[in-house]
Amino acid sequence: MSSKTKTTAPKEKATPALMPKLRFPEFRKSEGWPQQQLGSVATFFKGKGLPKSALTPDGKRPCIHYGELFTVYPEVIGAVKSRTDSEEDVFLSVENDVLMPTSDVTPSGLAKACCLNFENVILGGDILVIRTDRRSINGEFLARYIRHLERKVLQLVSGSTVFHLYASSMEKLVLSFPPEPAEQQKIAKCLSSVDELMAAQARKVDALKTHKKGLMQQLFPREGETQPRLRFPEFQNAGEWVAVPLGEIAEIKLGKMLDKQKHTSGHLLPYLNNLAVRWNEVNTSDLPKMYFNDRELDRFGLRAGDVVVCEGGEPGRAAVWDGRLPELKFQKAIHRVRFKVPFEPKILVLHLENLAGTDQFEMLFTGGGIKHLTGETFSRLKIPLIPHAEQQRIADCLTTLDDLIAAQTQKHEALKTHKKGLMQQLFPSLEEAIP
Repeated sequence: MSSKTKTTAPKEKATPALMPKLRFPEFRKSEGWPQQQLGSVATFFKGKGLPKSALTPDGKRPCIHYGELFTVYPEVIGAVKSRTDSEEDVFLSVENDVLMPTSDVTPSGLAKACCLNFENVILGGDILVIRTDRRSINGEFLARYIRHLERKVLQLVSGSTVFHLYASSMEKLVLSFPPEPAEQQKIAKCLSSVDELMAAQARKVDALKTHKKGLMQQLFPREGETQPRLRFPEFQNAGEWVAVPLGEIAEIKLGKMLDKQKHTSGHLLPYLNNLAVRWNEVNTSDLPKMYFNDRELDRFGLRAGDVVVCEGGEPGRAAVWDGRLPELKFQKAIHRVRFKVPFEPKILVLHLENLAGTDQFEMLFTGGGIKHLTGETFSRLKIPLIPHAEQQRIADCLTTLDDLIAAQTQKHEALKTHKKGLMQQLFPSLEEAIP
């Protein structure tokens, strides 16, 4: 039996209609969008049961666990990915349903709404089901609209340790619907087209990353081997690679401890923490600052060609510093690796990236829930000491691939920005009512 919330709110006074900034040609002469509470056009239900243990790959029935609304499904659910054998005391979907998670340890995910256009899908507990008459309210339009109103939805969330979103709160959410269902459908279809472009671009990025991973596995020796499976023609007879401990050929140094006493003397300078270091990239767009005295300027300084490696957070993640901010320093969550012999820094980053996700990589870290890469362990890491010309050839090849990945990633980000701007134009601002 479903948990149903009936809306019994008294009839409200008429509110001003709204007009979006961008409208399709066939609707430009149409009336503005009337404002109304969601509870006046929707009925609310709650899913039932379905713990993770009830999910099975070979189950007879399609199902959705509430946790999947955070991580698996976008605004429109194109295919149901989980199965279960549960048959009794279940809650079943209806085409055009909009689903939202109702609880989480952080509030931000509770503004996620997904439209499900499949009947008889089993919906688990902690799923809020918003059900409307599809002849007047398009579920895809509604799911996208709710996500667009994220800030307003999050104002409805309650709780301190575990956060909740209740039907009784969502029914009070004020929205503005086009009077013609055809306009809702047109907006939903337009945004779906952008989603398809974004998905295609994301697949390009993933394919390039997969190609790079496979290429690295060929260009670097496997564990226990002394030569790579794939070698550039000019080095095919250059002999075996020699592996040496990193500490023998490089200085490894941790940065400055965070200044908890907040000293206000010396030089106030930006510094790197582990959040700023991504694979093959250092993000300097929003760096914190800390005071450094004269003795610390060189000690915690960075030069072009230094390798910065995360000590914690996601330890082992690394990038080559390009020197674009001469005053930049580094904090204790970062290892600075500075080579004492001729060595291409990019090779160390690629070596770590090639190991990422393997048992050999995980063995570098200490700690249980919070992992760390200690200087002592890091200094013992064996890295290939190969002719510098071959190092440069490998680095150039994979850097070209990194540049291509970065360019395709930027295109994906540009599509995200385009979609966000498009939604701001296609959905009216609730603060701009037509008098």
